[in-house]
Amino acid sequence: MTERSTGKAAADTLRQARDAVARESWAEAYGLLHRLDPGRFTPDDHAAFADAAWWTSRVEESIVQRTSAYSGYSAAADARRAAYSAWMLFYEHQLAGHTAVAAGWLRRARHHLRDEPECVEQCYLAWMDTEAAQRRGAFDEAMASARRMAEIARRCDSPDLHAMSVQAQAGVLVARGRVADGLDLLDDAMCSATAGELSAFFTGWVYCLGLQQCMACADLARAAEWTEAAMRWCASMPAENNFRGLCRVHRVEVLELRGSWTRAAAEAVRTCEELLPYERRMAAEAFYVTGEIRRRRGELAAAEQSYERAHELGRDPQPGLALLRLAQGKAEASAAALRPALAGDGPGGLERCRLLAAQVEVSLALGRLDEARTAAGELDRTAEDWRERCGSEATPLHASAASAGGAVAFATGDLDRALPLLHRACALWLELTVPYEAAQVRMTLAAAHRAAGDDEGARMELRAARQTFQELGAVPDARRAAALLADVRGQQPGGLTEREIQVLRLVAAGRTNRAVAAELVISEHTVARHLNNIFAKLDVSSRAAATAYAYTHGLA
Repeated sequence: MTERSTGKAAADTLRQARDAVARESWAEAYGLLHRLDPGRFTPDDHAAFADAAWWTSRVEESIVQRTSAYSGYSAAADARRAAYSAWMLFYEHQLAGHTAVAAGWLRRARHHLRDEPECVEQCYLAWMDTEAAQRRGAFDEAMASARRMAEIARRCDSPDLHAMSVQAQAGVLVARGRVADGLDLLDDAMCSATAGELSAFFTGWVYCLGLQQCMACADLARAAEWTEAAMRWCASMPAENNFRGLCRVHRVEVLELRGSWTRAAAEAVRTCEELLPYERRMAAEAFYVTGEIRRRRGELAAAEQSYERAHELGRDPQPGLALLRLAQGKAEASAAALRPALAGDGPGGLERCRLLAAQVEVSLALGRLDEARTAAGELDRTAEDWRERCGSEATPLHASAASAGGAVAFATGDLDRALPLLHRACALWLELTVPYEAAQVRMTLAAAHRAAGDDEGARMELRAARQTFQELGAVPDARRAAALLADVRGQQPGGLTEREIQVLRLVAAGRTNRAVAAELVISEHTVARHLNNIFAKLDVSSRAAATAYAYTHGLA
């Protein structure tokens, strides 16, 4: 093939690539551009190649191409396009965790626009000014920057950046404590996305940032609605939609809370596949949620693997790992794991409340009532502060505070305080459609009713809890509820006879069949028969599993 014909083929390929870019067929565009010699590219071609690489989850390659685009625009003294490229490089380096490099590119973007008349690219700088002021707590300054961004976007006729300015204003309102006002404004930005008013890039961006805000504000109802809208949009987009995994993380969180564990686990696997190539921190959240599901199902070894993977990717595995240690009978290790997570400038908001709720549970298991009372008190104060911020008393924070307060009151024998708090907690979790937490509260409620002499009330709560645990697949909790229900009815746990319980206790203590036979003055054949009956009734297949049941149900 001659040099001329080779050049013609390359030119044809480049035209096809440019057409694919215009159609936003990013996988096709990437495949075509990847075949060409970059020496033939204009700065616009480099920028298009960067976009194609970004949409197909090749962030590092996108950075290389966008850097070439920036160099071309800068050399041509095209200040606006150079500034936009520099800002995108800031964003992509930040996404990749290169914070120092990102800061350098942001400074370059500012430099290019310093002497330019008003233009849409200045919206990006006003946006960054908003976030910087918000981090300092300078909320008036932050709001002024967000509004300046909105005015520039309006005058430059940019629906994309106007929607982002509305979202930025919502973030400032939430940060300064006006949560209800902020979330109402957030809905406006989200509506721009659902109405198809924005480009694909900004539609995905609005959804992702909005869902993060909803989850941070513990607004599960909002998060559920917007998650469904986001996933419908993702499904309508080409397969290479880079936002699919980012939106799916929040879908996984909502499904897990709502008790759809099988779907959540399946979505978590897909999320990790989609995010691991370029967004490890968000993938870590999916691994953590998988650990939570496995722990509650009783799959403790698998749960530990998920928590460890989340930790490797940069997500603190607490409080899930601490609660796993508690389930393994390692209460002291559980308490030790929680201390650093709760100390210093740790997480705030919903994450801290989860840590505090876990500390209450662990402290009560260890009999450390003062520690449990202190943690429950902080939860209560946080819930009251949140009520003033968002104008609602029906959030996960309020449900957690009531659950913890009721558990501590019951542990200290204050039934007059415990019962109303536990009933409120149960009602709130049910209203929020968080079935696992509601069932856990029912277990404590059953114990409180029984202590008050109300066996019928205890039975009702235990039956409801057992049903929920069975539907969720929370096997250890379902067995515990069944055992307690049998005890309230005057039956032995697992339907075991007195003799079978005697045999199980000795087996759990490590006795051989011969030693059990000698102690109970029965034959080894009879011991073996009792063990077969125990295995069948408890639905276990080994001495180790039977021993675990004995410890779980207070028979050892």
